[in-house]
This record gives sequence, structure tokens and C-alpha cells, in this order.
Amino acid sequence: MVKLTVEPMTENHISALSEIERECFSKPWSENALKAELSNETSFFFVAEKNETVCGYIGSHIVLDECYIANVAVLPDFRKSGVASALIEALLEKATEKDCLFVSLEVRKSNSAAISLYNKFGFSLCGERKNFYSEPTENAYIMTKKLKD
Repeated sequence: MVKLTVEPMTENHISALSEIERECFSKPWSENALKAELSNETSFFFVAEKNETVCGYIGSHIVLDECYIANVAVLPDFRKSGVASALIEALLEKATEKDCLFVSLEVRKSNSAAISLYNKFGFSLCGERKNFYSEPTENAYIMTKKLKD
């Protein structure tokens, strides 16, 4: 049986997360950038493991009563298996616990799979950022989920 766990990021995860970054993004975060998040008091990162293999993570920053998702990444072999959903659920739980009004993120306009996933969790389109992404250059949708009115 495949066991999926989600836990807060620790220093032991940094090397694996750096590898996920390189595999998933054209401009990956470095190990030092990921490590710096461990001492950032606004930072909340969760790591997913399946059968003790680090397969994805979600990173966010909570400032006052606002939560911003910086990254969601899942290794290709583990996509469409509930990993991203488990990570989003963990983050939404943390944002609710921290009394956030909303959770917001940017997503490539062409990333229909991610947009569909965010819609499933109640995120809605609320804006667009021109040329937000590079390599390749692309606009981003801003998607937000209200947690409180």
C-alpha cells in the first residue's frame, strides 16, 4: 500500500526539494534559498512523501492575515496521484489556523492542470500579471481563495 504523508519542511528535506525544483521549474530555487525559508518566520513549507520518497512540496508566506503560495511542485512520476491535493489541504488548514482572510497564488496561464486543481479547491481568477514568468515568458493568472468574508 502506498502511504502519503505531509509534514513541515525540515533541513533534511532541502536536498530533495532542490532536486524537485530543478526537475519542475526553468528557474529553480537553490538549496540556499530553500534553507533560508527555514528561518523565515513568515514561511510555511510542507513536504509530501510517498513510501518515504520526497515527491512534492508547497511553500507559502503568511504575512498578518494574508497567505501567499510561492511554489507548488510535484515530481512528474507522482502527478495525478493526490500529492498536490494533500499539500494544498495542509496549507489551507495552516492558513485557517493562522486566521488568514485569503490564500493567493500566481499560475502560468497555460498550466490548465494546475488551474483546474486550484478551481477544485475554491480558488477563483482575480487578476493577471503580464510577463510574470520567464523561460518562457508568459503571463500569470492571480487566483485567490477567500477563507473569511
